[in-house]
Amino acid sequence: MAYECNQYPLPSPYPPPIGSTTCQASLKEWLGLAVLALPTALLGLDVTILYLALPALAVELQPSSSQALWIMDAYGFMIAGFLITMGTLGDRIGRRRLLMIGTALFGTASVAAAYATSAEMLIVARALLGIAGATLMPSTLALISNLFGDARQRALAIGIWATMFALGMAAGPVLGGWLLSHFWWGSAFLVAVPIAAVLLLTAPLLLPEYRAAHSERLDLISVLLSLVAILAVIYGLKEIAKTGLETGLETVPVLAIALGIALGSVFVRRQGQLDSPLLDMRLFASRTFSSALIVLLLGLTTVAGVMLLVTQYLQLVAGLTPLAAGLWMGPPALMMVIAGITAPLVARRVRPGYVVSAALALSTLGYLLLALVGTSPDGVWTAIAGFSLVYLALGTLAALGTELVIGTAPANKAGSASAMSEMVQELGIALGVALLGSLASVIYRLQVGMTLVDMTQAGDLPATSAALVHDSLWTAISMSDQLPVQAVEGARQAFTTGLNVTAAVSGIAILALAIVSAISLRHVPAQNDTPG
Repeated sequence: MAYECNQYPLPSPYPPPIGSTTCQASLKEWLGLAVLALPTALLGLDVTILYLALPALAVELQPSSSQALWIMDAYGFMIAGFLITMGTLGDRIGRRRLLMIGTALFGTASVAAAYATSAEMLIVARALLGIAGATLMPSTLALISNLFGDARQRALAIGIWATMFALGMAAGPVLGGWLLSHFWWGSAFLVAVPIAAVLLLTAPLLLPEYRAAHSERLDLISVLLSLVAILAVIYGLKEIAKTGLETGLETVPVLAIALGIALGSVFVRRQGQLDSPLLDMRLFASRTFSSALIVLLLGLTTVAGVMLLVTQYLQLVAGLTPLAAGLWMGPPALMMVIAGITAPLVARRVRPGYVVSAALALSTLGYLLLALVGTSPDGVWTAIAGFSLVYLALGTLAALGTELVIGTAPANKAGSASAMSEMVQELGIALGVALLGSLASVIYRLQVGMTLVDMTQAGDLPATSAALVHDSLWTAISMSDQLPVQAVEGARQAFTTGLNVTAAVSGIAILALAIVSAISLRHVPAQNDTPG
């Protein structure tokens, strides 16, 4: 890749990377992008397909409540914890090599998960899937920077890459529903096997190899510091999301977050003292790099919280089956695809900061629609219309935000920059689920509590049943045949109110972020205004 083709090159101290002298990608490079789309879609599938398989595997494996949580969380924990390490490792041992190693591990761990005979075995398999997944995302992004030297083509390629993850997430419930209606729960994991096989066969033919010119050993202390710091913060946020904030913060999650922040500070200081750091802090000297990461973090925070509530609304309030809910999520996924492809094209003539700002401002209309959703059957149409606008902004953020991060970094740091892009998005998702999920939970319990008190005092509802309904809408729906209709409908209305309030808060935050994006990224020129 020719350094002069980079849209937003960093000044010294980075040397220009050694690569090809042409910027324009040929058919082979676009076929290479198709290969890179496979693991990206696979990771999207894996995010959503397990939600459908969990009830079936729970019947067979009989996990405890804590084991069930670890089955769900082990994957995300390991991805988040190993992203920075794997991004840098790819730069040093070879990005294609790491991608193929990770793909082989992902396929093997998927088979182990599919044929797990105990909850413990499945937890270990899910953890291995997370470690393998941490190699895939930064490797695919970094290899795109090798395939596409031209800034315009690279931006479009990243837009396509970003939409594949959304397509995978959207296809997860549909494909999972079909598989579970014909096969056993393990079939949901075996989807990864043929995808992994195709990638392993085609990668050596269509993908270039790249490694940094001067590679040194990984600093294991830095690896340990980054791993523990990230895992501690993510763990604390997830625990807060599970317990909620209305009863006050528990000690263990707060201490975990504090420990993560403290170790993160030690990690940052250590990177500045190393000749070959795990994460080169000089990347943050670029205003574009830092601003894009902040926009990605805050944008994903609001989207993740609302996405969690919308998917629950479709099933628990509207009463849709997982398969039907997955199909209804098709229009939002399509909007993300459209945005991911068209945003880079618009950014050729309009400054990227303004494109991102406009998309965020438009998404506030989506949050407004979600703030007006009710429990009537028409509420599904309103929710999907609003969520489609939210996903429109997400597609723009994923495409342009990621391109701003990758395009800013020099070629020999693309893996590390890719890992940072993924890391802030993982952190944004965790923050969104913890903060906005807790806000919705507080609203739900406050509102449903008033209904339950009246029914309990009137003798229409036993106190034990009222406590279960007060816990969550999921609990109320699971025992709806034993409850008065008024209690179930009150729970649905309380959940919907929580969605409304959360959407309103998110809309205000996104509108503020739109203004921040326009200001902080206004210096980045349109791609047609830059040489390349």
